[in-house]
Amino acid sequence: MPQNDYIQQWRKRYGYRLDFLEKRRKKEARAGRDISKKARTLRGLKAKIFNRKRFVEKAQMKKTIKQHEERNAIRAAEKDVKEGAVPAYLLDRQQATRAKVLSNMIKQKRKEKAGKWKVPLPKVRPISEDEMFRVIRTGKRKKKQWKRMITKVTFVGDTFTRKPPKFERFIRPTGLRFKKAHITHPELQATFHLDILGVKKNPQSSLYTQLGVITKGTIIEVNVSELGLVTTTGKIVWGKFAQVTNNPENDGCINGVLLV
Repeated sequence: MPQNDYIQQWRKRYGYRLDFLEKRRKKEARAGRDISKKARTLRGLKAKIFNRKRFVEKAQMKKTIKQHEERNAIRAAEKDVKEGAVPAYLLDRQQATRAKVLSNMIKQKRKEKAGKWKVPLPKVRPISEDEMFRVIRTGKRKKKQWKRMITKVTFVGDTFTRKPPKFERFIRPTGLRFKKAHITHPELQATFHLDILGVKKNPQSSLYTQLGVITKGTIIEVNVSELGLVTTTGKIVWGKFAQVTNNPENDGCINGVLLV
């Protein structure tokens, strides 16, 4: 069983505690008071970090509210050009219509928050810890066994710096670090060699997601700027999600399908 999934396993088998929903509701109701108390009592560097975090949250909330208000935005009606000349005083006039607009960005963010996508591979084979990690013996007499070497393909960013070997628990071999992937666009029926931006979700465990492990079924983010995809507002799409469809450690490359 993957690490750190004991609570989810328990809930699948036996359900939630009887007072779970009530406790969660009370905790959410108390959240406002807890935040205001923190804001009053924190001092120094912690206060700066906390205030910066709150500022970002509030800015995001204002953006979301503004996008929801766009539902009743007044937009110009697109109609066929009428035959015949139009008087000069009518040239600037446009007939307005109320359109319900819900931004694609909000839909995308909702999907990301829920961690749910319509994927080509909905189910994957579970991988045991013995298959994922190899125990590394350390110490003068090789008796210590707290280090692990990852045997699967991983992704680390350009700014990644290893910890000192004495303190590094999970070792990611450089030979198994990949930066590019072969991604197929399902509508264009074409494959592109794209840069990987990050690992969004590994279905095996949240630990593997943090470590950047890429196995079959993993959701990765790729750089699609060179494909020329644009949003409804005309902005260029920088990153898009794709699902890995092969076993990279066996094939020596990452193949995937873009989630459109």
